[in-house]
Amino acid sequence: MREREIEQTFVKEVRKVGGIAVKLVSPGYDGMPDRLVLMPGEKVFFAELKRPGAKPRPLQKSRHRMLRNLGFTVLVIDDKKGIEEAIHEIQTT
Repeated sequence: MREREIEQTFVKEVRKVGGIAVKLVSPGYDGMPDRLVLMPGEKVFFAELKRPGAKPRPLQKSRHRMLRNLGFTVLVIDDKKGIEEAIHEIQTT
């Protein structure tokens, strides 16, 4: 499964539970996660989507750390099981 397929599946699954997964484009601020996810109940988090087995690059890890230090949740997802786990975590947080 390619990264694009994982990302498309993730967006569909977020919609199924009533949220939106906005493509995050940040010119001049490289390394930000792929999606800003907004869920009912004022839940906000970030999702980094990767092809199976791929890991975030060092700059991405730095941005994830920065966002986590600000109190945001950043999830790194690289397969369908990760999507299921992310949706569960979102709904129970």
